[in-house]
Amino acid sequence: MTSRAKSVARDLHARVAPHRSLILAKDAWPNFISTARRFSLCLPVFPTMSTKGIKRASPGAVSEKNPLSDVELTDEDAQKLQVVQRDIARMELVLERRAQEQLTPVYEKRRVVLKPISKFWAVALMNHSMFAMSAQHKADQVALSYLEDVWVVRDPAESRCFTLEFYFKENPFFSNSVLRKEYRHEPGPVALEDKPDADGITTAMLQFSWERDVRPQSIKIDWKDDAKNLTKLHPRVTDEEDDTSEGGSFFTFFEEEDDPFDIGVLIANDIFPEAIEYFLGTAGTDNESDEDEDSEDGEEDEIDLEKPRAKKQKQG
Repeated sequence: MTSRAKSVARDLHARVAPHRSLILAKDAWPNFISTARRFSLCLPVFPTMSTKGIKRASPGAVSEKNPLSDVELTDEDAQKLQVVQRDIARMELVLERRAQEQLTPVYEKRRVVLKPISKFWAVALMNHSMFAMSAQHKADQVALSYLEDVWVVRDPAESRCFTLEFYFKENPFFSNSVLRKEYRHEPGPVALEDKPDADGITTAMLQFSWERDVRPQSIKIDWKDDAKNLTKLHPRVTDEEDDTSEGGSFFTFFEEEDDPFDIGVLIANDIFPEAIEYFLGTAGTDNESDEDEDSEDGEEDEIDLEKPRAKKQKQG
């Protein structure tokens, strides 16, 4: 994915687990893993050998040693990696902030062009498969047909936080002309005392955590009639373990703080930047064609005898 995204997206979830095939110097591994988690450092994954189901070698046979089992990482090397990863993370953040600043006036021009196009944003949103899952109810889609504009306002202090603005024309569902969903930046007390460098980057920014530093907000939708109150007609269902099993109406996204399916991040970092591509249905076509080619290659190797293979159409 691009930097907009599971940027995607988001402190997107740095997940690094200890690699059992690496032998580190004493006390080096905990420090290195802490650093890796902070800066999303990914280690190469080497398969570990399992003794289950393996036949014993005949007497005198020489067992082959894993050539990657004796890798060592000293404290000094771990610290060097930490510095490099911090520098990379800092520069990526600088470039991301600059790109957003330069793209804003371009989005403003696009905004003017898109406004006269009927149902542009409803089509663009519904052409994203993940968003479409959150608006499966026909009534949601009808309400979205009154959507005139979508805008993303970035937090000037922390650009990874934002407010989504949905602008609606007069409709039979609610009287609000604008529905907003804010992802508010709430840094800790230490971050507030942190001084930015020449590029406006602070140490706290490099330690940013979406789960810890961001709190989604909710608003009240002024429904015109109980018969049109989509969040009551299609409520969000949560099971006993507090996991959302049924998303309900899309408009619950505005009325409740929690965003269990990360719809806000999806809109801000994926759909909004490529709105025209989603409207035209061309977003992600390159990846899909690659997957199709891989699938066709796989079919050559494995044939399902019970299911006849479809004949390819001739191209003129």
